[in-house]
Amino acid sequence: MRGLMEAKRPIWSSKISFILAATGSAVGLGNIWRFPYVMGQNGGALFLLIYILIIATICFIPMIVELLVGKTTKKECVGAYESINPKFKTFGIMCPVTGILVSSFYFVVGGWIINYFLKSLINFKCNDYLKYFSDFTQDGVSVCACTLLFLFGCVFFNARGIKKGIEFANQVLMPLFALLLLFLIVVSLNLPNAHLGLEYMFKPDFSKLNSQMFLAALGQAFFTLSIGPGTLLTYGSYIKEDKSIAKTAYTIIIFDTIFALSAGIMIFPAVFSFGLEPNSGPGLVFVTLPEIFSQIPYGEIISVAFFILLLCAAMTSGISMLEIPIATFSERFKMTRKKACGLLFLIIASISIPAGLSFGILSGMTVFHKTIFELLDFTTSNIMMPLNSLILCLIAGWVMKIKGKSFLQNEKLSKLFDVGLKYVVPVVLILLFYMGLK
Repeated sequence: MRGLMEAKRPIWSSKISFILAATGSAVGLGNIWRFPYVMGQNGGALFLLIYILIIATICFIPMIVELLVGKTTKKECVGAYESINPKFKTFGIMCPVTGILVSSFYFVVGGWIINYFLKSLINFKCNDYLKYFSDFTQDGVSVCACTLLFLFGCVFFNARGIKKGIEFANQVLMPLFALLLLFLIVVSLNLPNAHLGLEYMFKPDFSKLNSQMFLAALGQAFFTLSIGPGTLLTYGSYIKEDKSIAKTAYTIIIFDTIFALSAGIMIFPAVFSFGLEPNSGPGLVFVTLPEIFSQIPYGEIISVAFFILLLCAAMTSGISMLEIPIATFSERFKMTRKKACGLLFLIIASISIPAGLSFGILSGMTVFHKTIFELLDFTTSNIMMPLNSLILCLIAGWVMKIKGKSFLQNEKLSKLFDVGLKYVVPVVLILLFYMGLK
């Protein structure tokens, strides 16, 4: 009976389909929106160097673990933990809860992108882009409408299933994403003084090295790779038995790093060309770049291309985040995928609408001095995601006793993996968790 149930589970139609989907999960707003401003706030090139070292070494281990547990158990997150030990069921429940809470604030930002995309289609210009952004985020009707539109767009693809929905979306959105990114890089590199942006990105100043930079790079690496919510575990459960987990993990890391670097090459030359500040924070995409677009030749076309790019990135990650609770609802409660998607739409809408309104009429409603949006962001990014990853690594290393030699051919790399899984990564995650609470 169990074999029959597992046979009915969807699987990726090909290796490239899985790579595109997993890369789409990793390559999202974390690369295009968050990475450039976090890099700008933490010294540029030196942050980039630390980030690459972390993503290629430390992040490799929890990625492997998530994919391996998913592939081995062939179950959604709750079932995967339960199959290891029934007592671990609660840990599994934390994954879809995290996915729902992350989606609830992430999709608000997706709504902002929809608004800017629609505005770019009519050659939108204004005298004060900072004021426009502030006014828009305080306009509850517009924010809620755009958020629900973005949520519906993502749920639509999830409802169509793995092959017709998630695979199709990534097969269309990821190549489009790459082409638009390449186009915008060429535009940016041809701006006056573009070389200053490249120097900022690739000429490290080691005098700026500090512990905060390391923690910022570590947090960004986990955020951008979607490590913690259970996305990779869920996607891993759809992998065919003959797929190499180690090669898959490094392929995702390589693609994710290329896209993050490309985002920086697209943005920083433009920022330096116009004498703007690279550390302008989250408003870099919604305030600084629209101002640049309004001042360059063919800026209206470039603006449309950029916000389509941003929308593609947001949707591929949004779709993957939704798949965590959808898989749980479908398999645990024997729901059809469409019913699970409908239920999830209502749940996320009920949370994301108050999150969107927290910039306007609900701005005075705070918990621990944080608005609803800030509380969701803080709780998921600083607590739940590193905690989920820590728990899974401890279970994999000390309970399941996963060994590197089971999937790595090199003996030295296998030993390094074993030490990293049991000791290094847990310590790093505990440090990240502790610093996130400060």
